Amino acid sequence: MPLPFSSFGPGAVSRKGSVPVRLFTAALATETNTFSPICIDRKAFEASLYAPPGEHPETPTLCSAPITVGRRVCGDKGWTLIEGTAAWADPAGLVNRETYEGLRDEILDQLRRALPVDGVVLGLHGAMVAAGYDDPEGDFLSRVREIVGPDVLVCAELDPHSHMTARRAEAADFFTVFKEFPHTDFVERAEDLWRIAVERLEGRARPVMSVFDCRMIDVFPTSRNPMRAFVDRLYAMEKTEPGVLSISVIHGFMAGDVPEMGTRVVVVTDSDREKGAALAERLGRELYALRGTFMMPQLDEKAAVSRALEANRGPVVITDMWDNPGGGTAGDATVILGELIARGARDVAVGTIWDPIAVQICFSAGVGAEIPLRFGAKSAPFTGDPIDKRVRIERLERSAEQRFGDARVPMGDCALVSFDGIEVILNSTRAQTWDHSVFGAMGIDPRARKILLIKSTNHFYDSFSKIASEIIYCSAGRPYPNDPKTTPYLRARRDIWPMVEDPWGDIAHGG
Repeated sequence: MPLPFSSFGPGAVSRKGSVPVRLFTAALATETNTFSPICIDRKAFEASLYAPPGEHPETPTLCSAPITVGRRVCGDKGWTLIEGTAAWADPAGLVNRETYEGLRDEILDQLRRALPVDGVVLGLHGAMVAAGYDDPEGDFLSRVREIVGPDVLVCAELDPHSHMTARRAEAADFFTVFKEFPHTDFVERAEDLWRIAVERLEGRARPVMSVFDCRMIDVFPTSRNPMRAFVDRLYAMEKTEPGVLSISVIHGFMAGDVPEMGTRVVVVTDSDREKGAALAERLGRELYALRGTFMMPQLDEKAAVSRALEANRGPVVITDMWDNPGGGTAGDATVILGELIARGARDVAVGTIWDPIAVQICFSAGVGAEIPLRFGAKSAPFTGDPIDKRVRIERLERSAEQRFGDARVPMGDCALVSFDGIEVILNSTRAQTWDHSVFGAMGIDPRARKILLIKSTNHFYDSFSKIASEIIYCSAGRPYPNDPKTTPYLRARRDIWPMVEDPWGDIAHGG
């Protein structure tokens, strides 16, 4: 767990002695589902977060916590923090090449103007893919290293649903990674990042990083065992293992068709790369031994709706776990909603279905209007059929937001429509369901509904588990490539589980 900032020790000087410490920070992040039909341009970043120097809000977004934590750390120590641009786009498909290169070069130019610096502390995601770039973060970090030279500290915070490539590991001194899924700890891991950076700058530690390839790809929710117990052990080991500064699991991102896709264990030690490598391998092989046991049980749409209707009390939460905009899908699938309608379900609230065109129509009609409306299932095949209903427009909100911890997540302009005992929130900016405030933002009390239909793989859990009588994970349609054995990868490696049953045995026999 992170140490309090008081533990960083006194001193406002760098290794150079009397010269005040100067640090540069910025953020450039998104998560790329290379199978998603929704591409990312500059407008997608501007819709989620685009903050030039000095304009980042006081509260962090998922990948920009190094900036807000850095303000606090550098303010306490009297150090100079030069802020660059912070840019985050909600997950989707391929990033436009001009967009990536433009944002990259914008931040690199800011870094050049900030020189000399003692360190660069970044907020990244780690699963970005851009046209012409399988590894944008590796490209970005390598260019940062070229600018500052071999001796200046370069470090970053990553999302675990990322790709740990050799290029980025070579360019950076160390990474810290969110441990929790749902990612409730992104601020704490930014504090870890800064704790280790301060120890390095004050000469009290020399962080080195060791990475172990687990030769697998899986999904690792920390809301249940065995991953809950595994992560709790990591916290304990960070406190008790001499010389260990940080331990992280890169879960990998199975929707990223890139050559180095897969699960890794990352250990940061104080000057002891051999110890870090041994510990990373031991933990990585433990993860491998548990492969296939981490995921939550899943029902199809018919079984999920039956179970929800049979419940004695609400709210019952059905999560459309694979139509998750947080994994790059559109968030407009209607398979489960269609089943609820067919079964005559009532007292249902849906948050959300992405349909900017339907939202625009609702705003034109106005609150209280009753209109025929077609919505949903526009983005891709295998996501259901569009819903055709005569709806009443109950509420309209410009620039609606939901919460995720201290962060505010934009949903864009939103319309709440109702029909046949069902309420549906239509949003114009794609966003997964992070928090039950998604309903409160549109005037719905989620505790008062029998069934809540949401779209998220697991980030919803921390909030909704506090109010739900039951949570049902539903796998409906095929909006997301969730089975690596059958996913039509073109670039991803094929020598890992579950693509092969025994990657270690295959290696031993020359496979």
